[in-house]
Amino acid sequence: MTAAAPIIVDWASATHPGLRRRSNEDSHIAQPPLFLVADGMGGHAAGDVASGIVVAECARLTAQSSVSVDQLQSALTRARVRVEQVGGAGRPAGSTLTGVAVSDVDGVGYWLIANVGDSRTYRLADGRLTQITVDHSMVQELIASSRPDLAARTARNVITRAIGAGSDGIADIWMIPATPGDRLLVCSDGLTSEVSDDLIATILTSTTDPRSAVTHLMSAALHGAAAVDEPPAGGRDNITVIVVDARDVSLSEEDEDTAPGTRWGGAQRVRPVASSSTSWGMGQGESPHLGKDSSR
Repeated sequence: MTAAAPIIVDWASATHPGLRRRSNEDSHIAQPPLFLVADGMGGHAAGDVASGIVVAECARLTAQSSVSVDQLQSALTRARVRVEQVGGAGRPAGSTLTGVAVSDVDGVGYWLIANVGDSRTYRLADGRLTQITVDHSMVQELIASSRPDLAARTARNVITRAIGAGSDGIADIWMIPATPGDRLLVCSDGLTSEVSDDLIATILTSTTDPRSAVTHLMSAALHGAAAVDEPPAGGRDNITVIVVDARDVSLSEEDEDTAPGTRWGGAQRVRPVASSSTSWGMGQGESPHLGKDSSR
């Protein structure tokens, strides 16, 4: 008999190749207890394979109600080994990974966050949107070193950490206590390179269900700054969006936040890494995939 999930969620997801790419190198999984997005690198012959490997290894954990740090670390280690065996066009394949898993500490519901690369996970709580993950990118490193002048002239797609792609692929992993009403956004940079955090926050706060939020976010990423009656101005990259709502959470009186820098934060990193995942093509006659967890 499967144990009751420590967090009961509603969710929706969608992925799109964008308007300028022939293939979609994003892979994702949106099935309790896992909500992950992987963005492949290495060209269409290898990038989609790499991201698919990462998601497939993690997907082995979907038969259970929650995921532990050790289980996620093991999945990333297996994935890393497999991704390093993939290559295309004379260069190594690789993938980013970001997302959230339902986890627990002594039966209390926690979000287990993982990130490597420049895909992102956000949390909307009490009307405030916070980027939980920190980009592993050259732009972010320049900003952190107080060089915004150089950051403005640096290509956004230059990442400093990945699963495979010649990187040692260290992932940040940490946990934060979940709260009823939490809304999490997991996305590839195809969304964040087209849509500002302010607009993302507006969409997430003004939509009542995950399906509507995903639809509006995808539309914003594809439409860009164009007027309604103009051709789409966005969609320069593959776009994947997952929105997860916490409907019910097992709580305790003394929840502990282990954001980066504390118990499972950036201080303890994971040897991560990297066949195909389900994709739902917006704009191709398909609606976002919608899910409800009814395990309670």
